[in-house]
Amino acid sequence: MGWQQAFADQTRACRALGSGLTARVCEALARTIAADQGPVGRRVKSWPGNPAVGADSLPLRLCGALHALVLSEQAPDLAQAYAMGGGADLDRVIAYVIQRYDRHILEFIEHAPQTNEVGRSAVLIAGAWFLAGVTQPAAFELLELGASAGLNLNFPRYSLADEQEFQPTLAGEPASALRLAPLWRGTPPQPAALAITDARGVDLNPLDPQRDGARLMAYVWADQRDRLARLRAALSIAAEHPPHVERADAADWLETQLARPEPQGRLVYHTVAAQYFPQASRDRIEAALQEAGARAAPHAPLAHLSMEADGGDGAALRLRLWAGGLREWDLGRADFHGRWLDWQPKEI
Repeated sequence: MGWQQAFADQTRACRALGSGLTARVCEALARTIAADQGPVGRRVKSWPGNPAVGADSLPLRLCGALHALVLSEQAPDLAQAYAMGGGADLDRVIAYVIQRYDRHILEFIEHAPQTNEVGRSAVLIAGAWFLAGVTQPAAFELLELGASAGLNLNFPRYSLADEQEFQPTLAGEPASALRLAPLWRGTPPQPAALAITDARGVDLNPLDPQRDGARLMAYVWADQRDRLARLRAALSIAAEHPPHVERADAADWLETQLARPEPQGRLVYHTVAAQYFPQASRDRIEAALQEAGARAAPHAPLAHLSMEADGGDGAALRLRLWAGGLREWDLGRADFHGRWLDWQPKEI
C-alpha cells in the first residue's frame, strides 16, 4: 500500500471514531507531504515498510509527532490551529512545522504508535465479571500480551459503570480516579469480584508510564478530551501502582510463563495487539495456550480474553476457558476506544 492511501484510510478511520480534527490533520499532512521536498517528505514517501493502518500506521506516527509539539508548547501556531478545529491555515501551519521541527518529527516517527488505550479496560472489567460468574472460586494471575506501558494491567483498579451506577473496583477499592462509562448495548454482566494475585505483561518496546507519559499523551487524538482525561487518570494510578512489563517477544514470553507450575488460575489477554504480532508468533501463542489448557484443572483454570479487529464493526470480544475441558464464548463487540460495548454473550 502507498503512503497516500494510508493517509486516506486513516482519515476515514478518524472520522468514524469521532475525531474530526485528526481527520483534517491527516488530510492536510497528505497534501503537505506530497509537495514537500525536505527530509520529512522524503522519509514518508520512501517509507521502507508498510505505512498502512494496522501495519506501521505511519499517519498516526506523524499525528503523534505534531500533537507532541502542541502538548509541549513548542509550536504555538499549531496549538492555535488545533484549538480552532483546524482552521483555514492548517496546511500552511503544518508545512512550516514539518520544516521547522523536522528533527523532532523524524525521531518521533521511528517508533510505532503506542496509545495504551485505557478505555479498553471496560472490556477487561466486564470480561472479569463474566469470568467470575462461570468459574469455580479461583484466584487469577493476569498475563497481558502487547502491554505497551502496562496501563491496562491496572484494570482491576478502575471503576466501570453498568447500566445503573459505577461499581467498586475489582481490587476492592470503593472508587477510582479512573471511571469508565461506555454506552452499553445489551445487558451488562453481573458485577462480581475476581480475585487477582499478580499482574504482568510483555511488549517488544515497553514504555514507562512516568518517563514516557508525554509520548503516550501525544498519540491520543487532540480533540478527544475524554480519552486524554482517562489517560491522565491512568498515569496517576500507575505512579502509585507501577505496572510490571517485560521487554520480550510475546510468544517467547508466554511460553515461559505458561510453563511455570501454577497452583492458581491464569487470565491471558490482549486488546487490539494481535494484529501486530507476526503470524509465526500468533501460531506459537495459540499452541502455548492449547498445551497449557490441556493441563488446566477446575481449581487452576486458564482463561484467554481477546479484543481484536476482525473486519466487523469495532472489535470482536471472545473468551475461552480451560478447566478440565474447554468452553468458548462470543461475548459481543466493542468500540476500539471503549466508547460502547455491545454485550451479547453466546457460548460457542
